[in-house]
Amino acid sequence: MKALILVDIQNDFLPGGALAVPEGDEVIPVANRLQAAFPLVVATQDWHPANHGSFAVNHPGKKVFEKIELNGLPQTLGPVHCVQGTAGAELAAELQRGQVAKIFPKGTDAGIDSYSGLFDNGHRRSTELGEWLKAHGVTEVFVCGLATDYCVKFTALDAQLGFKTYFIEDASRGVNLEPNDVKHAITEMGRAGIITVQSAGLLNSK
Repeated sequence: MKALILVDIQNDFLPGGALAVPEGDEVIPVANRLQAAFPLVVATQDWHPANHGSFAVNHPGKKVFEKIELNGLPQTLGPVHCVQGTAGAELAAELQRGQVAKIFPKGTDAGIDSYSGLFDNGHRRSTELGEWLKAHGVTEVFVCGLATDYCVKFTALDAQLGFKTYFIEDASRGVNLEPNDVKHAITEMGRAGIITVQSAGLLNSK
């Protein structure tokens, strides 16, 4: 069975949000159309405590996008975003939820970040997404959302551990903190065996 994974389509990652992805809002109508083409749809949700170690403000003297080590792992510091219970952490209002079977929170441990929707960055703890998908008979996953060069990429790479994995390019947008970050992310996914597809092909084959 196939499943669609909607990654972090949340207010803080949309234009005007605390950690906005350029053109991030453009993924929403595509994601809405795609849901009808899948028997199972899930979503991930960045869900940070206010004292999260990835926030620059929690490291006096450090700046946003500065790189540090956090509990033995490299960490790029960000602005405060997707704090549990805030409007910024909510899924985008325009994103249809009727077919979303379950939402998986991630980044809930203040001591470690979680770009992937399946594990934290150290693979120390699972979000239970992979286990849940397997329990529902899923063998193929299609990953899209925000952002291509961070959470989408790492979710897709981790999904390779148990599923045939596809990346839906036009239903995703990237940060491009460095030029060509998105291009490099797609190349990295391809090298790992992840197949890049477009939404039109999936909708036409329904």
